[in-house]
Amino acid sequence: MRKIETAMIGAITSKSDWTNTNTSVEYSTSENLSEIRLHGHLIAWYDHTKQSLGISSCGYETVTTKSRLNALLYETFTGNKVVQKDYVWYVQDFQGKKINFYDGQIVTKHGASSIATHPNVA
Repeated sequence: MRKIETAMIGAITSKSDWTNTNTSVEYSTSENLSEIRLHGHLIAWYDHTKQSLGISSCGYETVTTKSRLNALLYETFTGNKVVQKDYVWYVQDFQGKKINFYDGQIVTKHGASSIATHPNVA
């Protein structure tokens, strides 16, 4: 894990604001939520109450975005990670099962949501 990602994780764990070059963390006391931004784009949000992680590429499926998301997944839900095959992103669990990645995906200790099972889809 990169030094910047270690510092990012530290800010989330300590529920504090932090920024360094292209990555920032903002903690909202009222929502008990940490927002993680890359180049100003909201790529993840960690709900400390629900212990859930929302992830997004914001349309930029880059090496850096994937690295930040994987650092977050490693620290919050070890075994889950974003992987890529033939330029397509997937979320893979600790058993190797892959589901399609999509912006706004929710990851919990029970695994990652799919578009069909997303909690905000009516």
